[in-house]
Amino acid sequence: MVDLQGQYSKISNEIDEAVLSTIRSGSFINGPSVLSFKKSLEDFLSVEHVIPCANGTDALQIALMALELKPGDEVIVPSFTYVATAEVISLLGLIPIMAEVDENTFNLTAANIRPLITDNTRAVVPVHLYGQSADMEPILELAKEHHLFVIEDNAQAIGATYRFSNGVEMKTGTIGHIGTTSFFPSKNLGCYGDGGALMTRDSSLASKIQMIANHGQIKKYHHEVTGVNSRLDTIQAAILDVKLRYLGEYIASRNTMASFYDNALNGIQELEIPMRAPYSDHVFHQYTLKVKNGQRDKLKAYLEELSIPSMVYYPIPLYRQNAFKKYVASDFHLSITEKLCQSVLSLPIHTEADYDEMAFISDSVKRFFKSL
Repeated sequence: MVDLQGQYSKISNEIDEAVLSTIRSGSFINGPSVLSFKKSLEDFLSVEHVIPCANGTDALQIALMALELKPGDEVIVPSFTYVATAEVISLLGLIPIMAEVDENTFNLTAANIRPLITDNTRAVVPVHLYGQSADMEPILELAKEHHLFVIEDNAQAIGATYRFSNGVEMKTGTIGHIGTTSFFPSKNLGCYGDGGALMTRDSSLASKIQMIANHGQIKKYHHEVTGVNSRLDTIQAAILDVKLRYLGEYIASRNTMASFYDNALNGIQELEIPMRAPYSDHVFHQYTLKVKNGQRDKLKAYLEELSIPSMVYYPIPLYRQNAFKKYVASDFHLSITEKLCQSVLSLPIHTEADYDEMAFISDSVKRFFKSL
């Protein structure tokens, strides 16, 4: 699904030097590369505060802890997303409230959030799924109306830009009260292990986040709150600082692949290609088709026979996972989410666009539908 070796080969000299410099320095925990990457990412995102941490799931948990939510508080999340979004909510004794998503963008909408708001609702977590922003302006307006916190799960959309109706543009992850992201190797900006970060424009929140991520301490051995141990490894920070310089190029390459797929597959009646929302650009962490008429699994098996990888993100709604069934009635059902879980299929997309590879994949998809 991604060509990490091909990506590495193009910048191997820079990566190798960054890693070796860290090893030679002996500064393996909170070394200079962590601060350097933090500042580089702040500049890239035009945000005042980036707090690196160990992984994207930790980032979500720390965000919730920093907002001082209490057990029993409700947090609205999309029903169609990776488990981590709701996992940390449950872990902290909060209640995840599953919301329907938009059928075309796959993202949470203000219209779907509004009916779920109760006196116990404290926050909402829009997930910018597959690399495209949720429509944040109406979500922010709704959150302000009901005094809700907004935590952006930006693990799949770093580098995407959201456009407000007045023309103002902001990077995803910097729009709500707190943004979170992951640097898992397959992400658009990925390290060679685990890594994550939180973003905020609020200095008070930034200090609290930093304290929580560092055992609840500001000064060594003086612990103000119960925190966690969540640090971005210095070697991973050094790698990310190099790769961040290429993120614009990586996004452009992914869009090249996406446009190729669009042109090749747009005429197939049994498929829907990804929608581009007018308020957001798309960084294509995934290129996700909707396969009609129950043919998704057959297409996936056909591609597998040709050694073409594909993935289903995600096959099971959150509310049907055993971990979350306790939060919903036994007959709880969201029709769009159910439909998406049965129809989505993601094709390979990455930074090393190759014409022959893209042609082989798209031609194979077309042959499958011609054979029906």
